[in-house]
Amino acid sequence: MDLYVVRHAVAEEPAPGVADADRELTPDGVRKLRRAIRGMRALDLRFGRVLSSPWRRAVHSAELLGVLVDEPRPILTSLLTSSPRAELLAQISEATAGSQRGTVVVGHEPWLGELVAWLAFGDARFGEALDLKKAGLVWLSGTAVPGGMMIRAMLPPKLLRAVR
Repeated sequence: MDLYVVRHAVAEEPAPGVADADRELTPDGVRKLRRAIRGMRALDLRFGRVLSSPWRRAVHSAELLGVLVDEPRPILTSLLTSSPRAELLAQISEATAGSQRGTVVVGHEPWLGELVAWLAFGDARFGEALDLKKAGLVWLSGTAVPGGMMIRAMLPPKLLRAVR
């Protein structure tokens, strides 16, 4: 199976009285993500399904990615708002089952880095060594079990935006 991990785009800074989960994407974040999506399209990336954190900035990012997804309506899961655990791996496997294309997961750091490290290296603690930029993409392939996937590509948003 192929799994694509995308960090949400640039969001508003934390502000008093605004819950972290309610922070929106900035207009610049939306613009940069749309350009990164054009790069993904130029690379012929398509996804079967999208799993997203329910936090507003991730949902908005997942909705923008919908142009590349067979089933563009994101599946929201609170499992993407904390360190990854077995239930998340099961949900990823379930979402990918029967799909001709891979699944894209949209969420937040440091948890996405932990997820990639857990899947690729068998230990989430190595996640801090990965530099997932906002609107960046990591492509993994294999089985959604600890240490069962290989990192195929790690594409920062600057590179995605440069692809024509």
